[in-house]
Order: sequence, then structure tokens, then C-alpha cells
Amino acid sequence: MNIHFKLRVIFFLQYFIWGSWLITLGSYMIRKLQFTGLEVGSIYGTMGIASLFMPGLLGIVADRWIPANRLYMLCHLIGALALFIAASVTSPFMMMIVILIHCLAFMPTIAISNSIAYSCLESRGLDVITEFPCIRIFGTIGFIVAMWLVSLLKLELSSMQLYIAAASALLLSLYSFLLPLIPTAQNKTEEKNIISSLGLDAVVLFKQPRMVIFFLFAVLLGGILQITNTFGNPFLHDFERFPEYTDSLVVKYPSILLSISQMSEVAFILFVPFFMKRLGIKYVMLISMLAWVARFGLFAYGDPSLFGSVLLLLSMIVYGCAFDFYNISGSMYVEKSVSPTIRNSAQGLFMTMTNGFGAYLGSVGSGYVVDYYTVGNVTEWQTVWLIFAGYALVLAIVFMLIFKNEKPNPKTI
Repeated sequence: MNIHFKLRVIFFLQYFIWGSWLITLGSYMIRKLQFTGLEVGSIYGTMGIASLFMPGLLGIVADRWIPANRLYMLCHLIGALALFIAASVTSPFMMMIVILIHCLAFMPTIAISNSIAYSCLESRGLDVITEFPCIRIFGTIGFIVAMWLVSLLKLELSSMQLYIAAASALLLSLYSFLLPLIPTAQNKTEEKNIISSLGLDAVVLFKQPRMVIFFLFAVLLGGILQITNTFGNPFLHDFERFPEYTDSLVVKYPSILLSISQMSEVAFILFVPFFMKRLGIKYVMLISMLAWVARFGLFAYGDPSLFGSVLLLLSMIVYGCAFDFYNISGSMYVEKSVSPTIRNSAQGLFMTMTNGFGAYLGSVGSGYVVDYYTVGNVTEWQTVWLIFAGYALVLAIVFMLIFKNEKPNPKTI
């Protein structure tokens, strides 16, 4: 079986799991389980807690002791069990615990799947920057298919979305057996210092001011990556409070509208190699930040009316640029800045900064903002989105002023 096909299936299922619940679980918890914005934000924040240490820790394990694809299989097996249990949970605290267990297993697999792809492509003499986006795009397709499935089956406010995710995780765990074995570095005989022996080689990246600034902004930008995933669906569902919008497609199938964001990813991901090679990481990330400003700003003024729907549609389109131009290019930038021996550790560190510190602070902080501007179960969504847009704009201005667009020396760190 062609390695490109295997990797495409892996990424399809990897993000199908996420797409089954990530966008819609917030609405299920708010509308059916009556959780508050802070409770929902805290539950989504478990992705950040898990990403604080698990991607880096399991990246070390994959680099040193357990082949990445075998570790990948075990993680998804544990994740499947946690999702199955979560489907029957009704209390905020227990939901947070079970989703945390799932995230402890799932979040490292994002970085590990990237590393598996990089290793498989590189071992066959293929150019990572050219080949990887065309494989990673199937992850986005899987996310979209899952969203449409959940929405068309009218499961957005049902726990069945978690059962679908659990079944997908179990399938992926079994399928990962078909991947070629990824060798570890344990048999290398060169002398190692304490840092290297512990597998913490990626910390050397912090010796470079350029990389310190890059990871700092990975935290700050990571804080906004999951905001619309957490509250976008509840925001659109809230329009049913207005009689004139009750029967609109936006209210009936909000996940299908939101899936256009992932469709946009499919298009924009193909432009990442072009802009990375011509502009460098600074301007690619700057474009991403400005796209986030547009994403939130368009949400602030969008609604199910004719003109408002156009604004919502535009917001979905710019999401692809906002997400891909940071998340994909950032991962590729790290890959090209380190040697293969610390590939998993470096990808884990990037995940820790973005989906760890950043995502946790963003999830909890956005939950506070939503609750602050919610009175009597009515949220002032326009104010909420404008606050997030302002944050992204300030971030873009500061980044433009202090980050130097130096090109790394590939494979020398």
C-alpha cells in the first residue's frame, strides 16, 4: 500500500475524531447540560492542560524508546475509551476529568502524526515542505466530513457525537498497525550529556533569541486558536432567540456553516509552501494574525440576515488563512530548524507552547469574557467578538515590530 495513501488515511481519521465533537460539544454542554461559559471554557481548557507536558513527554518517549507509530496506536486506544465514558457524563467536574483523560492521550498524537509523516517522507527522499501539505490536507477533509455527519444527523446537541468520536479513535488505533516502524534513537552510541540522555534536547532551541520570541508568540497566538471552536457553535445557535431567524439554515445547521472554515483550510494549506519559501515565517505568521482580526470582526457583525450571512461566510473563509498560516507553517518551521534526532521533542515543544499554555489561557480567559457579557442566559456576542479581534490586532502589531525574519539553518540545531 502506497505510503502517501496510508498517511492520508491516518490524517483523515486523526481529525475526524476531533471534528466529531470539538465544534459542537460546547453547544451540547450549554444547551442540554446547562453548563456555564466558564465551565465550558474550563472543559475545553483541558486540551491546554494536556498539551502543557504530554506532547513533549511523549515526544521524548517516541524519540528514545517506543516507536512513534506504536505509541500513536496506544494513545488513540486510551482516547477512545475516555470518549465512550464522556458520552454518559452530565456533571461539569466529571466531564472535565474525562475529557482531560482523553486530551492527555489525544493531544500528543497531533505532533506525533506530524513526526510520523515527516519521518516516512524523509526516509523516501521526498521534500517535506512540498509533500506534507498535500497529505495534511486530508486531516482537514476528515474534520469537515465529521462535522457534516454530526450536523446532518442532528446530533449537535446530543451525546452521540462522543460515541462517533470514540469509534473513530478505536478504528485509527487499529489502522496505525499498517504504518512502517519508525526507528528510535536508542541504539545510537555517541556520547550524551544529561539533557540529551533525558531526551530534552529541544530545550536548546531556547538558546536562540529568535526561537524564544517565536515560542512566546506561539503561546499568545495559541490563546485564540480554539475560541471560535469553543463558542462559535453556541453563538450561531443563539440566533434562534430571534423569531425572524428561527428557521434559517444558520440556526438549523450551524456546524455546516462552520465547516466552511475547514474547507477554507483545504485551499489555504496549499499556499503555505509558496508563502513560506518567499516571505519567511515572520510575514506568514503576521498574515495569520491579521486574518484572526478579520475572523472575529466579521463574527461580531454577522447574523442570519442576507447581508449578515455574507459576513459570516467571509469569516469562515478567512479562518483557513488564520489557522493554516500559523499552525501548519509553524510546525514546518520547527521541523526545518532542528535535526532529525530531536524531531519529536521539538514538535512536542511547539505543541506545548501553542496548544498547551496558549490554548489553556485562551479557553479559560474566553470563558470569563463570555460569562462577563452574559446576563440572564443572553450573551452580548458582538462585544465578545470585538474584544477578541482587538487582542489579535495588538498581537499582530507587536509581532511585526519585534520579530526578525531570519531564515533558520535547516537541521543544524
